[in-house]
Amino acid sequence: MDIRQAARAAKTASIRLAACDPQIKQTALEAVATALDAEREKIVSANRQDLRISADNDLAPPLLKRLKFDDAKIDEVIAGIKSLINLPEPVCVTQSAIELDEGLELYRVSSPIGVIGVVFESRPDALVQISTLCLKSGNAVLLKGGSEAANTNRILADVIQKASEKAAIPAGWLQLLETREDVGAMLRLDELIDLIIPRGSNDFVRYIMENSSIPVLGHADGICHVYVDRDADLDMAIRIAVDSKCQYVAVCNAAETLLVHEHVAAEFLPALQEALSAREVEIRGCGKTREFIDVTSASEKDWQTEYLDLIVSVKVVDSLSAAVEHINTYGSGHTDAIVTTNRRSAAIFMNLVDSGNVFWNASTRFSDGFRYGLGAEVGISTNKIHARGPVGLEGLLIYKWKLLGKGQTVSLYADGSRQFTHKILKKDFNLI
Repeated sequence: MDIRQAARAAKTASIRLAACDPQIKQTALEAVATALDAEREKIVSANRQDLRISADNDLAPPLLKRLKFDDAKIDEVIAGIKSLINLPEPVCVTQSAIELDEGLELYRVSSPIGVIGVVFESRPDALVQISTLCLKSGNAVLLKGGSEAANTNRILADVIQKASEKAAIPAGWLQLLETREDVGAMLRLDELIDLIIPRGSNDFVRYIMENSSIPVLGHADGICHVYVDRDADLDMAIRIAVDSKCQYVAVCNAAETLLVHEHVAAEFLPALQEALSAREVEIRGCGKTREFIDVTSASEKDWQTEYLDLIVSVKVVDSLSAAVEHINTYGSGHTDAIVTTNRRSAAIFMNLVDSGNVFWNASTRFSDGFRYGLGAEVGISTNKIHARGPVGLEGLLIYKWKLLGKGQTVSLYADGSRQFTHKILKKDFNLI
């Protein structure tokens, strides 16, 4: 099946999936979780093959870590599916109801987007998260993962496809793409695909945007910051900085730059260096940072770099305003945190930092769809459109306006015979 046929099959399936009985979707998700558990030996074996090939091809260690899909990862994705099952049905939810006139009622009701094309990095767990979120939200999906995970992605897609279709989900709702040529062709199918979600570098996302007329929900670099304020609890700041950087370095919500107020730099930086050195983290510091600790000199490029590795850049700033300015200049709009005991400073930071996720006294690693209770995520949106931050079910939905009348015509309102009431209704849309 070529890419156009795959997209057409997905389009056909999406129309039926949008109106699918919620219980059928729930049963299908349960079937997918059961199938993943039953086929874990085959899945892990396929992943080991991908890991061997990638290691032979000198894939960078952080990317190898992303690629690994073992029993623990399978347990994680199954837990994510079960969390998704426990979420309320998202489709056909009444968002607003207005009486335009007696017997003329207008409802805004949530609905699926349609067909979504997702191009994602070498993380097999992303395939499971994306596909199950699309299923629950009633969307068909075309998936293109990294070539490094080809064998793992192939068996995961096969397991999910068979289990869901056996549970009465429309055939063709999930399509796996495997070549770069498929991606190029997909970008031209604006009559069949409703949304593209690319996950990767800024250059990659920019390429997608410049080469397609299909709307794009962009998730590019994760250049995340932790700012240690002059009023910070320094023990807390160490814990948060270490967790933000080290808990899992190869992900987009790991901190890449630490900003430290000059008032606490002399006390904080040596303690930070000790904590990070114990975890083999390389520190690259600005000139002021190097006055307090012996580290590699940071360059302008470091402030713009997503390391995805055991490297962090550190800059000493003279004010909260300077920290905000640095983040808004060099950050990617992903996730940024402040550590402070000063509520006013926290409020200023959270209001002025231009990011999808802003935290007070918490690790940047909390920026995650599963941790937010969204049932995993399709990705993190750094765009300023209908979905921002972790994109879960709500980000995969739009809405329809549904008008219920009793034979009314506009001419009666145009000539003044009837007047609109525009009365807010406290009721849900229901025809059955």
